Amino acid sequence: MIELLHPNNFGYQVLILVISTLITWLAIPSILHVARARHLYDDVGHFRKQHDHGIPRLGGVAIFVSFIITTLLFSIIDKALPISYLLIACIILFAMGLKDDLSGVNSSTKFLIQFIVAAILVLLGDIRITSMYGIFGIFNLPYVPSAIFSILLIMLIVNSFNLIDGIDGLAATTGLIVNGTLALMFMSVKQYELAAICLAMIGAVAGFLRYNITPAKIFMGDTGALLIGLVSAVMAIKYTEISKISISDVPHLFTAPALTVAVLIGPVFDTLRVFTLRILKGVSPFDADRNHMHHRMLKLGLTHLQATLCLAGMNLGAIGFVLLFSDLSNTFLISAILLIPIIFNWMVTFCIRSKEREQVALRNLFV
Repeated sequence: MIELLHPNNFGYQVLILVISTLITWLAIPSILHVARARHLYDDVGHFRKQHDHGIPRLGGVAIFVSFIITTLLFSIIDKALPISYLLIACIILFAMGLKDDLSGVNSSTKFLIQFIVAAILVLLGDIRITSMYGIFGIFNLPYVPSAIFSILLIMLIVNSFNLIDGIDGLAATTGLIVNGTLALMFMSVKQYELAAICLAMIGAVAGFLRYNITPAKIFMGDTGALLIGLVSAVMAIKYTEISKISISDVPHLFTAPALTVAVLIGPVFDTLRVFTLRILKGVSPFDADRNHMHHRMLKLGLTHLQATLCLAGMNLGAIGFVLLFSDLSNTFLISAILLIPIIFNWMVTFCIRSKEREQVALRNLFV
């Protein structure tokens, strides 16, 4: 029994997945019952909504409960990750996300809470990027630039997951890809405690996805999207940092920064893209619109499931590219990775123009 509960035991890892999946899976029917009894539905009729009937958006409650219970139940505590600070950050974001899902929270308050959460993780938990590993000629970062960069990075990733939660299954599927990839990478270098955190999140999200695939019965809301983004950000930073301390001669460790970028490229690229376009139009980057990649793909006539699979495929393609060419430099790989969503978005633009003009022409690529 003691051997079974050792972090590097396969049965231990499977148990984490099974229990976290079951907790979410069993909790959601009760949440659906309460939401219907109390009429806690999504905002039907809002211009960004893709459904014509009310759907509860409290799925994040089940994800949060499952992740916290599983993490504490298996005592996933290791000096490589100050779990107490992670749990504190999760609880703070959960409280804000729940209020937002029930009654709304203004953007400035969201920004402040996210900053506080990121500061707790970086300044108290010392979860930060300490080196750029020679990317664009930058190596070790002094403490202040490292802390500032890490806080901004965590906030960016957290917001990225929140913003892609616009169609059925997309945020959950992306969360599975991110944490699934990182879990495998951690296990390959025997960082089993860190892998266990990812596995707890994978199970929590997998149990939710059962009810979120089209036609969705429940949404994760800000509560779930913010939590998935936070855990993904923390684990991505920890994976980037282990390449400095690992003694394993594993090829992918040398390209850990590039792989981290590839894992998160989908939500981060979409967020940076829409923020840039909004600023260029002279409006606030936080003003909602229907210009996200998933909205544009729905405009082509794709279903929620088809759009989710296309975006997931792009994400997996970027990850596969890095693993396939892991002997190349981080600078080259990251530059190449950035081209993948740019070309993908360009092709979507071409298809939209061709559909609107009812003509497939070369000029649709440019104007």
